[in-house]
Order: sequence, then structure tokens, then C-alpha cells
Amino acid sequence: MSSSIPYEQPPGTSSTHSDTHDHQTLVTTGSRDPSGWTFMRAVIIALCFGVNMVDGVDVLMLSYVAPTLSQGLHLNAEQLGVVFSAGLAGMAFGGLILAPFSDKTGRRPLIIFSVVLMAVCMIASGCATSMSELVVLRIGVGAGIGAALAGIATLAAEYAPPKHHDFAVAMLQGGYPIAATITGFIVAPLIHTWSWNALLIGAGIFSASAILPLFFFLPESMEFLAQKRPRNALNRIQAIERRLHLPLTTELPLPTSSQTENMGVGGLFREGRAVRTALLWTSIISGFMTLYFIISWIPKLTVEAGLEISDSIYAGALYNIGAFLGCATIGIVAIRLTLHRAIMFYLFLAAVALVVFGTVTMPIVIMLFVAFLIGVFLQGGFNGHYPLAASLYPVKVRATGMGWAMGVGRIGAVAGPYIGGLLLQNHVRISYIFPIYSIPLVICIICVFSMSVLQRST
Repeated sequence: MSSSIPYEQPPGTSSTHSDTHDHQTLVTTGSRDPSGWTFMRAVIIALCFGVNMVDGVDVLMLSYVAPTLSQGLHLNAEQLGVVFSAGLAGMAFGGLILAPFSDKTGRRPLIIFSVVLMAVCMIASGCATSMSELVVLRIGVGAGIGAALAGIATLAAEYAPPKHHDFAVAMLQGGYPIAATITGFIVAPLIHTWSWNALLIGAGIFSASAILPLFFFLPESMEFLAQKRPRNALNRIQAIERRLHLPLTTELPLPTSSQTENMGVGGLFREGRAVRTALLWTSIISGFMTLYFIISWIPKLTVEAGLEISDSIYAGALYNIGAFLGCATIGIVAIRLTLHRAIMFYLFLAAVALVVFGTVTMPIVIMLFVAFLIGVFLQGGFNGHYPLAASLYPVKVRATGMGWAMGVGRIGAVAGPYIGGLLLQNHVRISYIFPIYSIPLVICIICVFSMSVLQRST
């Protein structure tokens, strides 16, 4: 018997979204149920999760070794801020410039190339002898991360069972804080005996360990194969379907004009979307500013607040445990409060926790607990922007909308750590710095509230 099955729902969208008419279908044969989990589906999601873990290790390792790195290369706080920001600038480059090449080469080659780039640049970072070398290499690491994120989110959404798209994408985002947490607990006892060079090289070797599993087990996107029709596209699709226990495709669909209709950045500002796009970009820029300030500087800042270096790394690790819980719970809370309200609620509590962390004298245990709460509410609230961006745009401009929102948002990711370095370099007190970085979260809340008002009025 023959049937047609839809492929690839955009990352962050609800499985109940009504835009099914925009999905391309393949003519298939067979009666197997394609809707459930299989071993191969789980392997694909796990591989994407692993790439996100590599991202977490490569980004956070630099912040964990920042105190010893600054001593080894004789970097002041402002220069260290430049190094942090270089990686984030690389992410923007990878997301805006490298990621679109996947439309020509495929998702799989882009992901593998990105991981190779991260591993090579990370290992080389451990051999850097100057700030300029480190900046160039961190740009390379960031470019690999920015490009990889675009591919793994697409594959996770495509290969997860239809009813579990949101779950798969949410768990994918959790790979980053989980890796950062594990890395923190590994680095904490080693920071006094291992050099920063050895730790960065170790992170690069970990990144390289993902290359062979990706090469042998990560499939290409079937949606890409169906649309672009490279050589032996049908045979490649059928080979993937056999591994996934899916009905076999017997005929590729004819190309349709809807695939290119109203695409491009201009589509984000048409049909009444200009104000919402501006609000979304402003919110993400502001959120990234605080998020990456905390991610980059929390170990250093806790040292400034009086903790030992090893305790400061535990603070960073606890932050990331909280971040994972925030990623896991924001969707559950949104079911009861709506997504807009959940984001505002989380970010309000994050702002309060930041002010408390910076202004209230606390025992070490309480300080570590507040760092954990910052992770829950800051990371969880910010990650709510992914499904928010997906709901803002129709299918024909959704990928462009999400990619550009996160790419433009890197302005805040670059500015946040750099401004933090300037504040520390000029001896601004911690009791002022944390309240200052709660202000962007207030801006986020205002933007999200405005978007909810616009949504109710249409």
C-alpha cells in the first residue's frame, strides 16, 4: 500500500501546528507505523545532543580557566573580555555566513565540518602564546558552534517522532549546560595542578572524539535530499528509511514554488511582521547580553566576591545544572501560563536573583544556591525565545526568522562579556555590576509583553 508522510517540522514549533500543507511529501510504500521511537531515531537525537555538549565544553572551558589563563598570558580584565567576545563573534559568523551553505552541501557535511573546525581550533588554543592568536582561534571555535547549531536543530526536529518534536529540541538545548556542568566538576580539582593549556587541549580532544560517530551514524536530512535531489537521492532516502523502520519512498516529489516564495530577510518585515521582528531582535540582543556575561564571567566574578578558584568553578557548574532544569521546565510552565507569561516570569526571577547575588553578603552555600537559581531562570527564560521566534513567523520565513534573530542577537552576546570586562577593569564594584546586568532582562520583559499585546490584538 502507498502513503505520503510529512518531513521536517521546523525546530521549536508545536507538533499541533496547522501549517501541514506547507510540508513537502514523499510517495511511500509500506504499512509500518512511522510515528514512534526507534533505536536509530534515538541515536540521531543522541548525536545531536552530543554536538551540543561539545559546544558547551568548548565555550565554558575558557571561562573556567580564565583566572589562570589571564595570569599565563598576562591579560587584564578588558583583554580577557575581548577573548570571550571573539568566540561569540565567531558564533554570529557561523550562524549567518557558514550555516546557509548547508542549503547547498547538506546538513550532515556542515555539522561534521563544524565539529572538525571546533576541535582543531580548540586544540590550537591550548598552544596559543599571545592574545591575538587566542582571539583568532576563538573566532574559529565560535564559527564552528554557530554553524553546527543550525544543522542539529533541524535534524533533531526532522528525525524525532512527530509527537515528540518539542521534547527532542528541548533536550537538545540541554546538552550545553549538562556538558558545562560535567566540565566544571572535572576542572575544579585539576585547576591547581593542570595548566590552562592542557585543559584547553583536553577540551579539543573531547570535541574530536565526536567526529567518527557523526561520520558513521549521522544521516543526511531526507528533506534536503528530496528538495535538492543530489546524485542517488532516492536510494539514499530509502537507505535512511530502512534504518529508521519507515515506509520506503517510491517517488520523489516535484519541486514547488512555495519553497522559495517570500523567503529572505525582507520577508521578516512584510505582512505586519516588522514591529514584532524588531521587538524579538531587541529582546534576544538584551537577553544574550546578560546570559553571556554570566556564562563567561561567573567563575571570575565569584573569585572577586571572595570564593576560592575551585569554589568559583563549582558556582559555574551549579549555574549550568540550573540552566538544564530551566530548559526542561520552561515548556511545562508555559502550558499553564502561556509562553509569553512564562518567559516574563522566569526573566523577572532571574533579574531578582542577579541583584541578590551581587548585593547581599551570603555564606558560600547560599551563594552557590543563588548561582543555581540564576541558571534556572535566566537560561530557562531566554530559551523560551526559540519557540517564541518559531510562533512569530509562518513556515515560509520561519527558518530565516529564527536564524537571523539568533544571529543578530549575538550583538548582545559579544557586547555583554566585553562590557563586563571594562567594568571590572575600571574597578566597578560587584554590587553595581549585577544590578546593571539585570536591566537588559527588564528590557526583555517589556519586549515580550509588547509582543503578547500585539498577538492578542490580531
